[in-house]
Amino acid sequence: MTSPKGAATLSATSLSTQEHKDSGGAPAEGERINLNVTDWNDEAFFKIKRTTKLDKLMKVFCDRQGKDPFKVRFLFDGWKVLQGDTPEKLGMRDGDIIEVMRVYA
Repeated sequence: MTSPKGAATLSATSLSTQEHKDSGGAPAEGERINLNVTDWNDEAFFKIKRTTKLDKLMKVFCDRQGKDPFKVRFLFDGWKVLQGDTPEKLGMRDGDIIEVMRVYA
């Protein structure tokens, strides 16, 4: 699916569905957060739990966009996002943006 700007839009349905199965029930609405992941070419939107480790989101983004996870860095407010980080831990709010930057060796 492509947005009007030509940026690819991802669905995080598989991510949300798996979380729902793992939790054993539907989470409260306030437990989910909408995040925008963007790089130099693509933009993706994810709806995940505030307690979900962001490595899941990073893996899905790289897989769907065909990016090598070892050649990109995910940044939030200028700080590197680590695999064990969660939206809750980083103080993310609904609609926040995670930037994806190329890594040059």
